[in-house]
Amino acid sequence: MKQRDAIPVLYTVLPADPAAHRFEVTCTVQIPDPEGQYFSLPAWIPGSYLIRDFARHIVRLEAMANGQPVTVTKEDKQTWRCAPCSGPLTLRYEVYAWDLSVRTAHLDQTHGFFNGTSLFLKVHGRETAPSLVDLRPPCGKVKGTWHVATTLPKLETDAAGFGCYRVADYDELIDHPVEMGNFVQGNFQVEGVPHRLIITGRHRADLNRICHDLGRICSYHANLFGELPEMECYLFLLTVTGKGYGGLEHRSSTALICSRGDLPRNGEHGVSEGYRAFLGLCSHEYFHLWNVKRIKPTAFTTCDLGKEAYTRQLWAFEGITSYYDDLALVRCGLISVESYLELLGQTITRVWRGPGRLRQSVAESSFDAWIKFYRQDENSPNAIVSYYAKGSLIALALDLTIRLQSDGRRSLDDLMRTLWQRYGKSGRGIPEGTIETLAEQVAGTDLKEFFQRCLYGTEDPPLETLLPRFGVAFHLRPADSDSDKGGKPATHSIPRTVLGARFEEQKGLLRITTVVDGGAAQRAGLAAGDLLCAIDRLRVTSGNLERLLEHYSPGERVTVHAFRYDELMEFDVTLQEAPPDTCFLTLMEADDATLRRREAWLGISSARTTHADTDDEKR
Repeated sequence: MKQRDAIPVLYTVLPADPAAHRFEVTCTVQIPDPEGQYFSLPAWIPGSYLIRDFARHIVRLEAMANGQPVTVTKEDKQTWRCAPCSGPLTLRYEVYAWDLSVRTAHLDQTHGFFNGTSLFLKVHGRETAPSLVDLRPPCGKVKGTWHVATTLPKLETDAAGFGCYRVADYDELIDHPVEMGNFVQGNFQVEGVPHRLIITGRHRADLNRICHDLGRICSYHANLFGELPEMECYLFLLTVTGKGYGGLEHRSSTALICSRGDLPRNGEHGVSEGYRAFLGLCSHEYFHLWNVKRIKPTAFTTCDLGKEAYTRQLWAFEGITSYYDDLALVRCGLISVESYLELLGQTITRVWRGPGRLRQSVAESSFDAWIKFYRQDENSPNAIVSYYAKGSLIALALDLTIRLQSDGRRSLDDLMRTLWQRYGKSGRGIPEGTIETLAEQVAGTDLKEFFQRCLYGTEDPPLETLLPRFGVAFHLRPADSDSDKGGKPATHSIPRTVLGARFEEQKGLLRITTVVDGGAAQRAGLAAGDLLCAIDRLRVTSGNLERLLEHYSPGERVTVHAFRYDELMEFDVTLQEAPPDTCFLTLMEADDATLRRREAWLGISSARTTHADTDDEKR
């Protein structure tokens, strides 16, 4: 290693003005490039496949060397070049941080949060050099006593966590999010490795119960892969808000957002729908410790964060993870089989309701995530499919197929362990098509037709024929209402009449967000953005639309008035019957062989088939 490469790049991070949401950052290079030093900020963050142009949040930047200003020229939207100078060269810049998400940065008087991709400029030519990071306490008035929570490796810090941290290279620097503020902390261990849960925001959650439940989930995933990745600790960084949901994975931590009502309070028993969703989110991000952070496509191993990195394999990295996130909850006993089948039915419903699944393959969805999945518009349900949701159903069908073809000796679990041993532990990227080949080896059979139809084609996974082999009946029915998410039997049997559109309320009117391909609204000429006023001269609101439509039968014609921009328009609509696009799953009477297959798949015994987790019910 050259002497220059061994000299660390020095960063300082100061919450300089929490009230104005500004971090002040410095980056010091001891020996800058004699031809002129280049710096750049990533355009996207690993795990979220959209160009976000983080550099737009840099509001001021200047450079100094030996007490003298250095000319800085902006080369493109995210790259700066400093004029040749002798070192040390220091860049000082401000970053506006007012995005309360898991992807960027947020700062106010209550807390500060950031991902390295939002704050740390990359020093070109020094990507493999170590970095020192000095995290400083906030300036000005803030609420409470601030502490730091991060998995950045400590070098020298005070009791609150402010001070110096050291990382091996730039990739590691941007893969440890930082939370600073007045938070609460819970602790548990998995395989002897300390795990921490940090909760920021107002809440009355049962911290001990959450840590207990997370411990079970994390232990399950570690047992599935046979070991934890090498790490000193793991950190769940959770921000609670009035309404929120999301997560982003990192090499030894995850950033999460949830609604405070989703968390269980002290003395609360059972698993609510909100808490179930939260546990599934945590399960998803923790599974990424292996799948994505270490088991990854070749395109992600040496990618340039300044531009897109394309792969057709996101169905495996996000879809398989989405399959295991809820499956882990039933396998480790946190939810009942019925609860899991409800979740599975809701996922099938989301996929079956999207006409786009018949136009775009999951492989295409993966490749086009940058321009389609993460940039959805009013026509997206008709044009695209989710590699998360349909990818998870492909994973389910693949798991069941492997189990059937191997007579229960192998499963998707074996494929994931193989991927971990061959690729995850070595850090080698997975070439396109390799996962399909390994799946065939695990199953001991030819799966080319399966992948061609379901992954590279637009056919639905054959769940209607696979699930009954495991004692689960597959049912489709019309939706009971616009808010019907599926997963449960119908509440009434009267045929429902629909317009074939999706709506949101806007200023007392109903705004069409999507017209469904082939639906009544589309055939009549209604369009996304139209504001519905009346049906047969009766005023329409979000509260009465379904009641109005109950008075009509499928096939009847009605007059619909709607504003398009500022023009009142009239449409002649022939109403339709709600399509059978809502799925629910039920347990079937099963012979011994089918029962054994079901129990092996769900990781349960017969005694647990219809009972929720008893440990939590007793708490």
